[in-house]
Amino acid sequence: MNPINQSPAWRKLQQRAEGIGKLSMRQLFAEDVSRAERMSVDACGIHLDYSKNLVDDDILQQLGMLIETADVGGWRDRMTAGDAINNTEQRAVLHMALRNRGDRPYRVGGDDVMPGVLGVLAQMRAFSEAVRSGAWLGHGGKPMTDVVSIGIGGSSLGPMMVCEALQAYQSPALRVHFVSNVDGAQLTQTLQSLDAETTLFVIASKTFTTQETLTNARTARAWCVDALGDEAAIARHFVAVSTNADEVAAFGIDTDNMFAFWDWVGGRYSLWSAIGLPIALAVGMERFEQLLAGAHAMDEHFIAAPTEANMPMILALLGIWNSNFLGAGSHAVIPYDQNLRNLPTYLQQADMESNGKRVTRDGMAIDYATGPVVWGQPGTDAQHSFFQLIHQGTRLVPTDFVLPLRSHYPVGDHHAKLVANCLAQSQALMQGKTAAEAEAELVAAGMAPEAVARLLPHKVFPGNRPSNLLLLEQVTPAALGALIALYEHKIFVQGIVWGLDSYDQWGVELGKQLAGKLLQVFADPSAGAGLDGSTAALVERYRRAGSEK
Repeated sequence: MNPINQSPAWRKLQQRAEGIGKLSMRQLFAEDVSRAERMSVDACGIHLDYSKNLVDDDILQQLGMLIETADVGGWRDRMTAGDAINNTEQRAVLHMALRNRGDRPYRVGGDDVMPGVLGVLAQMRAFSEAVRSGAWLGHGGKPMTDVVSIGIGGSSLGPMMVCEALQAYQSPALRVHFVSNVDGAQLTQTLQSLDAETTLFVIASKTFTTQETLTNARTARAWCVDALGDEAAIARHFVAVSTNADEVAAFGIDTDNMFAFWDWVGGRYSLWSAIGLPIALAVGMERFEQLLAGAHAMDEHFIAAPTEANMPMILALLGIWNSNFLGAGSHAVIPYDQNLRNLPTYLQQADMESNGKRVTRDGMAIDYATGPVVWGQPGTDAQHSFFQLIHQGTRLVPTDFVLPLRSHYPVGDHHAKLVANCLAQSQALMQGKTAAEAEAELVAAGMAPEAVARLLPHKVFPGNRPSNLLLLEQVTPAALGALIALYEHKIFVQGIVWGLDSYDQWGVELGKQLAGKLLQVFADPSAGAGLDGSTAALVERYRRAGSEK
């Protein structure tokens, strides 16, 4: 297939982008009173208003042609059919099967995967109910009060983000903690307030060989044995989410308490699997299944809805327009909900590890932009940190605002002020403030003409800054599931249009390999032959720092 940037639709979009300076969002709204209604869509409890993007009907039509040109529908069908669309690893990509609530078949190599999926869900239900009810007792006969999930990357980010987002549904009787960084500070600080007799560890590692995870797990194991005085305690205080039964058993974990998942589950798409066990422990299995149901509803919408009404496709195409044609190198996600504070962090991995690629799935070098830098922070904190750059900086930063209309924590007029700030930021990015408007404000404030002239350039806001507004009634398990699945499918669509394999992540391998070699050098300096001058000097500084304790 020819590169997407050689298609007629792409070239037409390039032509439109060249004249984009003539397009004013203010004017588009003034000329079309129905713009907001036409450029919005509702699905699965989410309302998307994308009217504040620098697009018109012709641009949207040409963007839609990219879907056809790239055969997004065909690739979507291959994914749901269990084809190995992760072509560099020859693996199927079936995270949708993990949350399948209907009768849609999902198969790999002709085998129905649903019996295995449902079996693990049943195992998760039985275990989480035992822990939450107090029936699961530790080595000393006490119920659990704390759960420590040890993993990294997709084995940690997703469950941590969801548990934080659903704090309103958690009980203080069972607290859930996450440890991912191999920096000993995180594990030490987590354990220092816990009681080993009432602490349960969930070790999440597909191979049970992940360096950071196993380092933290072994330290936690030693802490537990030291406190309880018995190696046999491990079987009551540790469970595993893994596929490597031999390593799990060697660690001391009862393999009856090993929760399986499959090689067709990518790490950053795995919170729907047994990797989500901490979620089930935190909020209960019923609510975990509501999370799955919300994601399943978005899956079905993505599969069935036409392009012009398909929420993931719309978000994907607007992102392509802003990135490839308007030159935006990053994308901000701003949740106006404190419990969604880790949503931007979660989406960093989901998006940047998926589409941060420089070659096509066929290995051909790409000469157009692919995945943007994803970043963000909760509002209103974000307004007082980096919104200055978004409003008046030289860089175009398209922004997604995520806003629940109702709070789980209604206190006075707090939520009304939160909503007002979110809507105001979106409005301000779109309309800006002209020089004439700014001058009129300064004059009305009684400022002298020379002071007006001096201050005026600093008071102008260019506007025309694109944003999307994603409204949820409330952050419920189902709504959160739909929101996460929405972004997953957006990432898929963009990857297909850009010609990428969105489901491998070779970019994380080289650093791991080199770190392993450097650990050998730390133990045996003679192994450092061939190191570059900078790395060799830094290794020597580290060695001297260790010897000077």
